[in-house]
Amino acid sequence: MKLPVTFEEKMGGLLGDEMDAYLACYEEPRYYGLRVNTGKISVEEFQKLCPFEITPIPWIENGFYYDGERLSPAKHPYYFAGLYYLQEPSAMTPANRLPIEPGDKVLDVCAAPGGKATEIGARLKGEGLLVANDISSSRAKGLLKNIEVFGIGNVAVLCEEPGKLETYFPEYFDKILIDAPCSGEGMFRKDKKMVKAWEEHGPEYFSNIQRNIILQAARMLKKGGMLLYSTCTFDTRENEQIIEGLRKEYPEFRILDICPYEGFCSGIAQAAMPPDEELKKTVRIFPHKMKGEGHYLALLRKGDAPPKSCLEKEPGPKRKTGQKLPKEAAAFFKDISWEMDDGRLELRGERLYYMPTGVSDVRGIRFLRTGLLLGELKKNRFEPSQALAMCLKREDYAHTINLSSEDERVFRYLKGETLDVENVEGFCDKTWQLVCVDGFPLGWGKACGGVLKNKYLPGWRLC
Repeated sequence: MKLPVTFEEKMGGLLGDEMDAYLACYEEPRYYGLRVNTGKISVEEFQKLCPFEITPIPWIENGFYYDGERLSPAKHPYYFAGLYYLQEPSAMTPANRLPIEPGDKVLDVCAAPGGKATEIGARLKGEGLLVANDISSSRAKGLLKNIEVFGIGNVAVLCEEPGKLETYFPEYFDKILIDAPCSGEGMFRKDKKMVKAWEEHGPEYFSNIQRNIILQAARMLKKGGMLLYSTCTFDTRENEQIIEGLRKEYPEFRILDICPYEGFCSGIAQAAMPPDEELKKTVRIFPHKMKGEGHYLALLRKGDAPPKSCLEKEPGPKRKTGQKLPKEAAAFFKDISWEMDDGRLELRGERLYYMPTGVSDVRGIRFLRTGLLLGELKKNRFEPSQALAMCLKREDYAHTINLSSEDERVFRYLKGETLDVENVEGFCDKTWQLVCVDGFPLGWGKACGGVLKNKYLPGWRLC
């Protein structure tokens, strides 16, 4: 692979004697990874259930390598059930190293396509709030799908500039993750098209964007909150110098240690003038030292950690728009074992939502979704949503059809076809059925006369 001369010269100055080893890694194959959705299944259970060969990623407890040249995990029913997310191994690191606790309010600033947001959402365990934002509306739609596939309902999916968000969320979030747009130098081996993009828009172009984003995010973070900044590039102008700029503007930010791994390299203190030894706490990932692509991470806290008494999560205020469950939906929800708080229900037109606690009013912001879409009221009847199906566990709903992943009807269901299910255990005529694969929900069907009318969301169907 031919790299730009100016890039090679820069990397030679950065790596010194290691430059030959770095260049040699371009002759090696890229690595493929999947990350288990611990919100639906434990790592141990997934390892027993996984139908193809996987190998643990040593620094990611729920991450695994797979043979991407031979396998297609995105075509397996477990992928559609949201049991895992396909993600480059090094890219799993930022969300893994940001300490998330159930009940946190977390912002993922540049969230599409959802690799970091889905991990954050799984670790919140249904408590607190995930605000996942991407400035691109089209990319935000893909983000929303991935979040819904993962079964995350305590979410707001926005498509807004970070500068506008800070007027709505001043010092609001406990944790913020910025996987910043960057020149992508760390992904040259994975995607050769990144080289051409780098030649068109290099580090100087992106560093201006990154500088604005991190300062805006700093103003949305609570005192004592944590911010994790990451890129998939090597240039100090996009990495250490961005952190240096943040600390000059807001000296209360302290760089924290990141949970180590033997392949991690320290940040470059000389990136700052004068040299800042604290920058060595930041982390660089190089593809000739680890089985993954290039990355940079910095974890910071805004001021001192709050006292323990302040860390206890208080329930957010109940929304004034809360109402009782509409009669069209009440009969359906008798078959769901959830305890629902009427104060969190919100009806917008024909759509019924279940809102996270403490979510701010986002009127005036471009958003695709706030809360869990429960379903729609249509001509005095209720139709449950795909998002609700993915948030449920099999035992949460009274009427389920469970098929083996090897049953050809699973693939027919994912393609949107009508199924013959009269002899399937659990079949109940004239009811909504939760269709599962090996016990994990895929979506809805409507039972009628021994057949299942397919209600799998058209935009999600297997081609």
